[in-house]
Formats: sequence, C-alpha cells, structure tokens
Amino acid sequence: MSNQSSPRPETDLPKDHRELVLKVIPMPADTNGNGDIFGGWVMAQVDLAGAVLPARYVRGRMATVAVNQFIFKQPVRVGDILSFFSHVTRVGNTSITVQVEVFAERFSAQGQYVKVTEASLTYVAIDREGKPRPIPKDGLSIPGLAG
Repeated sequence: MSNQSSPRPETDLPKDHRELVLKVIPMPADTNGNGDIFGGWVMAQVDLAGAVLPARYVRGRMATVAVNQFIFKQPVRVGDILSFFSHVTRVGNTSITVQVEVFAERFSAQGQYVKVTEASLTYVAIDREGKPRPIPKDGLSIPGLAG
C-alpha cells in the first residue's frame, strides 16, 4: 500500500437524511467501447434509484419528467459495487424532485468509496390517463426537507 494521495479521493458514505435506495454491480455487458460502464446504463440505474422515495408519497403511478442535472465525476468499472443514496429536495402539488448520489466501492479496494455520479431528477404523479394529479399531503413528512 502506498501513502501517496489518490487522484480519485476516497470519501465516506452519507450518514445524514440521505437513504440507501439501491445497490448494484455492473457487469461486462454494460460496458462502452472504452471498457468502462456505459453512461446510459448508469443513468437508467439513477432513474430507478431516484423513483424509490417519491413512490412512498405519490401512492400510485408516476413518471420521470426531468433530469435537472446529471454529473459523471469518475468512471464506473466492471465489478464496482455501486451504492445509490437519495433524498427528496422539493415537493410540489404534482411533482417531487430528488437528489441521487452514487458511490463506487471499487472491486480492487473493498471498503473504500468514490463518488462517481450525482443527479437531480423530477417525477410527477399521474393518473390512469397519464395526466398530472395531486400528491396526497396527508402524513407527508420528509426527513431533511424544510417546510
């Protein structure tokens, strides 16, 4: 082991109001031409992870209506263990915005985490016809969300 600083700084996993909503290991079929995990695959996993918390409040159908921000910070590699943490940042009448952070536990460095991706997505509650509908406000208590 070397004591030299790493170009990919290690970080601790979140311990605040963010919740672990998904863990997944990318496989060789998920790679791009460079041998790293295809960004579109990561985006799909982020969308799945982002929908977990809103589903608790929407209580029915919902759809992704916006990817407000998406930042790839580090490449994801085959065999990394990805941990997806999420928290609600805004609740409107029909929509919920969520922040998702993705940390990689490298296959070759178990127990060490690198933040690889972060994103903000907005989901809207929809009815059977696909039209926006109000989010039920009864019992709505979201950790870390003021108001």
